Amino acid sequence: MKLLFVPFLALSLLGQTPSFDYDHTVPLAIQVLGVEKRGDVQVEDISFRTVLGGRTAAYRVVPPGKDRTAGALFVHWYNPEAMNSNRTQFLKEAVELARYGLVSLLVATPWSNPKFYPDRDVTLDYENSVQEVKDLMRDMDVLLSYPRVDPGRVAYVGHDFGAMYGMVMTAIDQRASVAAFQAANSRFGEWFLYNQTKLSAAEKQKVVDRLAPLDPVRYVGKLAGKPVLLQFSKKDFYVPMDRAQALADAAKEPKQVIYYDADHELNQQAVRDRIQFLREKLGLR
Repeated sequence: MKLLFVPFLALSLLGQTPSFDYDHTVPLAIQVLGVEKRGDVQVEDISFRTVLGGRTAAYRVVPPGKDRTAGALFVHWYNPEAMNSNRTQFLKEAVELARYGLVSLLVATPWSNPKFYPDRDVTLDYENSVQEVKDLMRDMDVLLSYPRVDPGRVAYVGHDFGAMYGMVMTAIDQRASVAAFQAANSRFGEWFLYNQTKLSAAEKQKVVDRLAPLDPVRYVGKLAGKPVLLQFSKKDFYVPMDRAQALADAAKEPKQVIYYDADHELNQQAVRDRIQFLREKLGLR
């Protein structure tokens, strides 16, 4: 589907602080649709009710035992050509971490649909982005509803869109005590302009300005005092080095910033580094 640009009717949102309020009283209505055993780790195929009344699919990965332990919310990347551009991306990693005691929630998102980017209504990128932050807070509600999860030991892990929206959500929500972000751009406006080749410079600036209140670079520093891992590629077409460095500079200590000789997907070394980071910062056995 070819995208058409429709000029925004107003720029009243420029500089405005978004509202991320949502109805916390809407029942989660979690349903377990299936269970798979991977050794002594249990992978539950679940769904739950969204804030807007629909349902979201997710995997809940549960370690053996009954003790209270750490939890993590994993949010995948967007690559329409990749088989793991969905809730499966971090599944192998979550199963491995479950053997050290981690409960994980891996959620589906709007960009689980390979046609998400070309088929979206570009005039609603701001509104849909605000809603996605609310959805991630709802996902955190679901993770924390599991009785084995210790609310004082919670991580957020996100790649690509999952990282960018995650920086906003974790800053606003503050329930995550640890965060690991991969291959994030510092600005949403540029992220949403990749396929808008026919726009004038003025039209592109309108996109950038309207989305500016949501830019991850404005939020990542608000996690000050919480361990943050930032993982970037040295050869990332979608995240130029200056944009990665902007996020690295904006993040506060304690932080770890690692650049990999890889593309946007990153590599197995990034996975190993992330697992080690989560084990250490969450106190996993």
